Amino acid sequence: MTFTLYHHGSSVCAAKVRFAMEEKGLEWAGVYIDILKGEQFDPEYMKLNPKAVVPTLVHNDTVITDSTVICEYLDGIVPENPMHPTDPWERAQVRYWTKAVDEDLHPACGAVTFVCSHRHTVLKNLGPEGVKEFLASTPPISVTSDWKSMKDGFTRYGFEAPGATEKVKLYDTYLHKMEEALAGENDWLVGNKFTIADIAMTPYVNRLAMMSMRGMWENGRLPNVEKWFARIQALPNFKKCFLDWVPEDLTNDLRENGAKSWPEVARILEIEI
Repeated sequence: MTFTLYHHGSSVCAAKVRFAMEEKGLEWAGVYIDILKGEQFDPEYMKLNPKAVVPTLVHNDTVITDSTVICEYLDGIVPENPMHPTDPWERAQVRYWTKAVDEDLHPACGAVTFVCSHRHTVLKNLGPEGVKEFLASTPPISVTSDWKSMKDGFTRYGFEAPGATEKVKLYDTYLHKMEEALAGENDWLVGNKFTIADIAMTPYVNRLAMMSMRGMWENGRLPNVEKWFARIQALPNFKKCFLDWVPEDLTNDLRENGAKSWPEVARILEIEI
């Protein structure tokens, strides 16, 4: 079987699929799509993915989009090292997490990432006219049905954009949900087993870490999340899936822009710093 993954270092969804494929022991070839330079809007790529997002998986001649669907597809065609539990109740609990990621957490992550970091990177790399073209190229329906207008606001106005504060609080809500799920003797989110629930949540916690926002769980705020993320970081595939694919300049941008934004995030969440 031949797997080709169209992906980008900054994409949390692409990182999720990279992580899933490595945990399943699958070999794959990568095509790097620089979403911060607008390469996802190339007409040839949009033939594969009309939403102009990454990742896109091509398996032989079959095209699969949307990271959650890709992970389910991979477990279907390669049942070895399954990411989804076989127990019906556990499988349902896993689906609650993946559904919440798709419906709530991913849009919140996109908002927080653009507000705290990507807006500065895009402005720096593209300039005023390039930013206009970048924003105009987003399809009407992309990450969400209103992502085009939301991204425009987050990029232009940062924390002052409508909905920005609410997205920060929503993101934090899911960290608290994790804290509760990991209570007691639970090392992992569902059934005390490493599953797609953990794979799905990892990119979003790691995004905050890369943006210098570990204060959302460290210093005793969410100790179960802190221990869980330490376990995740210790996995052999973590670095190659989440850190090595991010270009050095983008890593620096996320860290430095995030550090500058952290005081405002902390203020919104009433975290003392």
